[in-house]
Amino acid sequence: MSMNVSRVLAVVGTALCLAAGPAAAAAASSGDDADAVTWGVRTAATDHGADRDNFRYTLDPGSELADELVVTNHGDDVLRLDVYAADGYTTSAGQLDVLTRDTTSTGVGAWLVPGVEQVRLAPGESADVPFTLRVPDDATPGDHAGAILTSRTVSAQDSGLDYETRSGIRVHVRVAGDLAPRLTVADPHVEYHPTLDPFGLGDATVTYTVRNEGNVRLAARQEVGVAGPFGWFRADGVAADVPELLPGESWPVTVRVDGVVPLFHVGADVLLLGELPEVEGATPGVAPVTAHASGWAVPWLHLTVVVLLAAGVVLAVRRRRTRTRREDARVREAVERALAERAAVPEDEAVAP
Repeated sequence: MSMNVSRVLAVVGTALCLAAGPAAAAAASSGDDADAVTWGVRTAATDHGADRDNFRYTLDPGSELADELVVTNHGDDVLRLDVYAADGYTTSAGQLDVLTRDTTSTGVGAWLVPGVEQVRLAPGESADVPFTLRVPDDATPGDHAGAILTSRTVSAQDSGLDYETRSGIRVHVRVAGDLAPRLTVADPHVEYHPTLDPFGLGDATVTYTVRNEGNVRLAARQEVGVAGPFGWFRADGVAADVPELLPGESWPVTVRVDGVVPLFHVGADVLLLGELPEVEGATPGVAPVTAHASGWAVPWLHLTVVVLLAAGVVLAVRRRRTRTRREDARVREAVERALAERAAVPEDEAVAP
């Protein structure tokens, strides 16, 4: 798995290619030929293995080993490359990146020492770059990540900035000791969004943060659903997998769930299924993690329709009653008027001759 990242800082811009294959071919990292990565890096065939995807070690605290990186110049010009190591971290895109040279490393970047600080390569030439990895006596058990890097700095005269182009190989170190894989879900929240369709269903947004609070790097699959009271009318969302997180890292998650029935109150359920990395030796399993959040899902539009319908019915009934009262009053008035007219006729005129 490879990665190209371009950074433009106030003083230094960096294009990084972290190779995870036995041979990383040269690849252009920016639009300018001067910024192109014209060299490749790969793991050397040593006692630690051949054709390796990257450097992976399981070591005791205080132990030390030696290994090698192979660098090849695929370009047409002589290359002068710096060699150094740096700590790794997970980016917001879910990929492994490493610290810039001006940032102090305290883990793998400090434990790994290249045998040379610079290497000079003629066109088509390859060179083995040895390095030593020593784990401190007080190193924390668990997983640590970084990379061994080759780089060159390019001066961009047009912009007045310097660009550092890097290519390297990932280094994963597991320090032996008590391993404790652990994922948690923090700050779960669900928010219902109504629809303007009186016959339609709304949707909900579920947000939370996944944290790796153990000492083993972990990825996770996710299942997210929203339901009404008593689990009625559950709707499931599509949740992307959580990328591999190093110990202490967090990952924000936002999941949209469609087809939510607004039953005044909804609950969101989150299930995390942790996935362990492939590392030699026994690794404790990680239990599934669940979390729950609840919120209001008031069907305001539906209530408005019901209120309007009810108001219409009440108004119609009132109008009908008013018409009935008016008709009754008219009939009473007609009867009273007829009776009054009859009473006013003289008795001798009222009797036929």
